[in-house]
Amino acid sequence: MFRGSLVALITPFRSGKVDETAFQEHVAWQVGQGTHGFVPCGTTGESPALNDGEARRVVALCVEVAKGRAPVIAGTGTNSTEHTIALTRQAKEAGADAALIVCPYYNKPTQEGLYQHFKAVHDAVDLPIIVYNIPGRSAVDMTNATMARLAKLPNIVGVKDATNDLARPLKMRVEIGNGFALLSGEDATAVAYLAQGGDGCISVTANVAPRLCSEMHEAWQKGDVGTVRQINERLIPLHDALFAETSPAPVKYAASLLGLCTAEVRLPLCEIQEATKAKVHEAMVSAGLLSD
Repeated sequence: MFRGSLVALITPFRSGKVDETAFQEHVAWQVGQGTHGFVPCGTTGESPALNDGEARRVVALCVEVAKGRAPVIAGTGTNSTEHTIALTRQAKEAGADAALIVCPYYNKPTQEGLYQHFKAVHDAVDLPIIVYNIPGRSAVDMTNATMARLAKLPNIVGVKDATNDLARPLKMRVEIGNGFALLSGEDATAVAYLAQGGDGCISVTANVAPRLCSEMHEAWQKGDVGTVRQINERLIPLHDALFAETSPAPVKYAASLLGLCTAEVRLPLCEIQEATKAKVHEAMVSAGLLSD
């Protein structure tokens, strides 16, 4: 089962191109910091701005560095079922351990449409699938009933839940059982999600605070609530700052402060405002990740 701190990897750019060296160095650093899983080509990796060739290459680069030490869950979802199948196939060929597939955005499918979309991908590609439910970006919300129905398919193995509805994980755990990975998609409420039956978090913050994020989840698994609370309180200003503007622009700026990559994003995203830069810098200092 997928669990713990899984990082929603940024995709570094330099002069408009994917910075392959910076990306692989970032993944290697994450391995050394104890990150429990990698998610390349998700929204945090600016997947809507990557072409198919770039996406395949990014997944392959991640797999090459991870070397089986932690699972690679490739973001392959689009609002076209045919295109999603193609991207999922290429992720499997690149060596991914699973696919993260978002509910089709903009189309606003019904619950039956959602079921048929995921079933079509499931039937076309033999690769474990994690459903990505993020109504705030996709404009459609998969119900627990549809999730439970999909969970009966052998390769639908979990959910990245970015609904921020903390009753959901408990209800899903009761309805679906323990074999289904419940992963939070919201850093600020990840601990509350764990308390409601969750298994881990696909984290934006882990891009710049991987050790703290991994230690927090390991402490939770050991029942060390005091350490969990201490780390969570230390990270909350950073969680807030990294979403002061549309992600991943703030976290890329934070990564640039650590010398991990440039702060470059692709349009339609753009450089964050000076006030946001100051907020991110202050939060990084507060978390002990930068000196003042």
